[in-house]
Order: sequence, then structure tokens, then C-alpha cells
Amino acid sequence: MKNKKLTILDSTLRDGAQGEGISFSVRDKIAVCRTLDELGVGYIEAGNPASNPKDAEFFREVKGLKFLNSKLTAFGSTRRRGVTAETDPGVKALLAAETPAVTVFGKSWDFHATDILRVTLEENLDMIFDTVRYLTDCGKEVIFDAEHFFDGYKNNPDYAIKAIRTAEEAGAAAVCLCDTNGGCFPDEIEKIVRAAVNALSIPVGIHTHDDAGMAVANSVTAVLCGATQVQGTLIGFGERCGNANLSTIAADLQLKRGYKCFPDENMKNLTLYCRRIAEIANVRLNRGMPYVGESAFAHKAGMHIDGVSKASFSFEHVSPDSVGNTRRFLMSEVAGRSTILEKVRKVDPSVTKDSPVTAEIVAKIKEMEFFGYQFEGADASFELLIRKSLGAYKPFFTLEKFKTIGEQISGEDFSPATAVVKVSVDGTSEISAAEGNGPVNALDVALRKALERFYPSLKEFALTDYKVRILDSKETSSAKTRVLIESGDGKDIWTTVGVSRDIIEASLTALKDAIEYKLIKDGVKA
Repeated sequence: MKNKKLTILDSTLRDGAQGEGISFSVRDKIAVCRTLDELGVGYIEAGNPASNPKDAEFFREVKGLKFLNSKLTAFGSTRRRGVTAETDPGVKALLAAETPAVTVFGKSWDFHATDILRVTLEENLDMIFDTVRYLTDCGKEVIFDAEHFFDGYKNNPDYAIKAIRTAEEAGAAAVCLCDTNGGCFPDEIEKIVRAAVNALSIPVGIHTHDDAGMAVANSVTAVLCGATQVQGTLIGFGERCGNANLSTIAADLQLKRGYKCFPDENMKNLTLYCRRIAEIANVRLNRGMPYVGESAFAHKAGMHIDGVSKASFSFEHVSPDSVGNTRRFLMSEVAGRSTILEKVRKVDPSVTKDSPVTAEIVAKIKEMEFFGYQFEGADASFELLIRKSLGAYKPFFTLEKFKTIGEQISGEDFSPATAVVKVSVDGTSEISAAEGNGPVNALDVALRKALERFYPSLKEFALTDYKVRILDSKETSSAKTRVLIESGDGKDIWTTVGVSRDIIEASLTALKDAIEYKLIKDGVKA
């Protein structure tokens, strides 16, 4: 099985777009296509041109886009009952999309044919055959998605097999077995996939959902049983509980079982591609996502950190470099001086455990944590603290003054706030004003607007998450507030922290740290 080719079909733009809270503009869809093509995905299932005007517009707009690695794929269903394939509006829309490949789904569960479509079992087979044959005769590469195949096989195995054989006889290039309800267990997948592979002479694919939390396990099991195509979405979002997470599946199979899913150099940047898709979709990448999540290689317990420092494989099943992620040692009450030293050495490798500055940093951390700071989830602020302690920090700007003005418009959900800031960079001042959804958002926009004149790379910078915690509720309105801000630039994400009895001041501290960390990361000289 070494280096056996596995075909990846990504459905982020079709099945993924059906996930709650996901909405792509046409521009977003094109950006996703570019990212998936760059990654090396085999097929990009980009939507159903007959289902809505946005998808139809996308397929018109994308016709001039050149794909280097991927085949753009339109999605639709078999013809309706009582009409021919050539006159069916959905089939005609598939042709109008002008994609080299099409995915056509049809019923393989006898119950769905008779009780949902209300057709005879033979008529359902005719619908599959007619649609696949017509599209192949028109020069399309057809992938047949056998909807509810596993439920169908459990209920009537002969008919389920007959449905996929019909697609093969009609000229389908591949058949994909769909666990549409997402309720199968791996042992069921194993048995049924083997039966389908033995029944066909064309490639077999797997399409699973995560309703029982087994989409990845089921997909991997199917591949080990002979499936050579895997469908899913790169970071797992989709209908209901989501689709099979392709980033996890591809890393599992390529790094551990010798399958070739993506080019090796692209696998080493898998985290970057996943973050880019999350940014386009305007969702947070799950911190605990295998391989690519921010916490995938984060170590907190002192024993674990010591073990990783001595032999990384003792607590890491793969190297973070293999997927473009980063090892992180978390600051916490269970971490020791060695954890701090590891972070200090990233800034100055000459520092030792016995260096005076190490003790100074430890003392400073304890002092700040007593005040209310927490650096476990704020690595960027912690690095800035280290740089200041080492004398390796020079501020990029001075915030001379700022002002926020809030207002409440009766009957309106949106209550804008205005912020005015004055910054100074190397003796040159800049004043900027901006409106935002609340004072912190307004300050963020105004501050970046003022600084972009001096630091153009800040145009890539954006806040992605904002969290507030009241540290001592007994003090009510005068209690200290801890603010955590997560920021990103499409390539990396980082978190900063601020603490104050004034929520605006705490937010501003975290915001300033976030901006300065971005500039340090970019190699900008202060």
C-alpha cells in the first residue's frame, strides 16, 4: 500500500455550505476554490447550479478560472420521474455549469425510492441509468453518489448493490457510498464497503457524516477496505454535526499508512490551508482539531513538557512540522521553570536556567498573575513580556490619547460607537477616527487605520475572537476584568491578554500587544 493514490473530493462549497452559520459569497467560493486547488484536492464539489441563484452565478463566474490540480465538479440529482434526462431542468443545469466532472446522487435505499420519491424500484434504477448515461454521452466524468447506501444495504442488500451496478453499467467513473444519516459504526462500514468493492470494477468512494462522532473512523475504515476516493470537507463543517474532516483523514492516511492524498510539500502546510478556509468561512478553527488545531501540539503538564523536550515522540504521535503546526508549552500552575526557559530561548538562545533574567521573568509572571493576568492562552503577550525583560523590545508606536463615544439609538439593534485615536511613530503623529459595533471594535478600527500609514502589513491583521472575564464578581462593577483577544492574518493566529478595572483599558492593552506581535512576527523594525 505504500504511496497508494487516494482521491480527495472536497465538498466545503456544497455540503459544507449546508452547515449552520455557514454562508459563502461568490467571491468567497472562488477563494475557497483557489485554496483547495493549491492544496492539491482532486475534485472540488462546488455546489448545485440548479438549487439557488448564487450557485448558478458562481458557475458562470468561475468559468475563466484555471485549475492546476483540481477538477471543478457540479452537483445534482438524477432526473425526476416522468421526464427524460435531456429535458430535466436539474440535469440541464449540470451541463450548463460546464465543469469537467459532475456528481449525481440517486437513491440506493428501497424505502426512499418507494416512500420518498414514490416511484417503483425499477423506475428508480431507470432514473439512475438514464441520468448517468446521458451525462457521460455529453462528455462528463460522472461520480455517482449512492445516497443512504448503508441504510439501504442493511434493509435490502440486493437492491442497494443493484443501484450502484446500474450506475457502473451506465458509464459512471466512480461510485461513492454515502452514510447520509451519519449513524454507522466502523464494523458496519467494513462489511458493507467490502461487499460494494467486490461487486464493482470501478473505483469506490466513501462519504460520511459525523452524527455518531465516527465520520473520520468510518472513512479511514472504508479506505482500508478498498475505497479509493474520500469525500468530506477540509475542516469538517457541514450538514447537522458536520462532514468527515478531510484534514484529519488525509493526515492519518498519508503520514501513518503511506497513502498519497496531497503533495508532500502541501501536507507540510496543511495547517495554513485549514486556517485559510476557516477565515474565508468566518469560523474559528476548533482548537482541539487533530493535527491542525492550535492545541494539537500544546503541552501543559510539567512531566509532559519535560518528556517532549527530551524526546518529542514520547508525547507527540507526529511532528508538528509534518502538518505545518507549532509546538506550544503552556504557562500554567502545573508548568515549571523549564517551560519558561523554553519560551525565553526562542527569543534569546543564550539564556540558561540559572541566568538572572530567568528568575526575573519568573518573578514578573507571578506578580502579573497575582494581579489577574493569565498567560496560558496568551502566548503573544508572554513573548512580549520576555522581550521587555531581555531588553529586546522597542515599541512600534505610542498611543498619545484616545476617546470613545457611545450612543443608543432607540429601536435599533446596532448601536454604533465612535473612537478617535492619536498615535505617534518616530515623532510623526497621526489622528484617526472610526465607527464600530461598540467601543472596542471602534478603537480597533481607528487604531489600525492610523497605523496602516506606517505599517502597511496591518491591512492583513484582524481580530477573530474577543473574550471578557470578570475576575472577582464580589467587587461588582469595580472588579478587575481580563480580556483575551485572538487575532489572525490568514497565516497565523495569536492571542493577547489585558487586565484592568476598566474594560476599555484592558481591551486596549490586549489590542496593542496583538498589533505589536504582528509587526514583530513580520520582521518589521521598530
